[in-house]
Amino acid sequence: MTFDDLVRRARALVRDGQRAVLGITGPPAAGKTTLAEELVAAISRESPGGVAHVPMDGFHLADVELDRLGSRGRKGAPDTFDALGYANLLRRLREDTDDMIYAPGFERVLEQPIAGAIPVPRAARLIVSEGNYLLLDDPRWAGVRPLVAEVWYAGLDRETRLERLIARHVRFGKEPAAAREWALGTDERNAQLIEATRDRADLIVPGDVLRRLGP
Repeated sequence: MTFDDLVRRARALVRDGQRAVLGITGPPAAGKTTLAEELVAAISRESPGGVAHVPMDGFHLADVELDRLGSRGRKGAPDTFDALGYANLLRRLREDTDDMIYAPGFERVLEQPIAGAIPVPRAARLIVSEGNYLLLDDPRWAGVRPLVAEVWYAGLDRETRLERLIARHVRFGKEPAAAREWALGTDERNAQLIEATRDRADLIVPGDVLRRLGP
């Protein structure tokens, strides 16, 4: 399997001009965002405006709400997202009745969701949406899978993934020791939940493809 194979498979999800959503899942730092961005860039070169990238991360609950819930120390766990809001956005995208839809983004430096950050015009026929819990067997997340044409699992090996994850935490402000502690604690518990969903994916993206794309 090559990256070009993935591009062809993604493009083929759009049939008869109907909008389709491609989901990409996998544990933290498995390469989901890089894969999504590279797919969108490749397809955009052939179909300008025909594809959009809508990450799940915009549905993180804000820190002020996590503090109220007592969940800030578990940020990134399934219940620290607005799962129903994410499903409702996917449904609206699939219904394809609005000329423009604004989706929330996520600012990694601030580690906060940003409302209305991602414009999705009517011309976008393929929506690429990556996130951790697209295949999670949990009532809060059950509404996501029926709205997605396919879900691909980013199958990067654990050693490379953890190395990238710790480096990412450091890059966005954590001290190295704190970055490692978070990666092996909160992140690893979440990773185990996500890895249990691997067999539900329509496609496993091989680690060699993900490594070639970079972190």
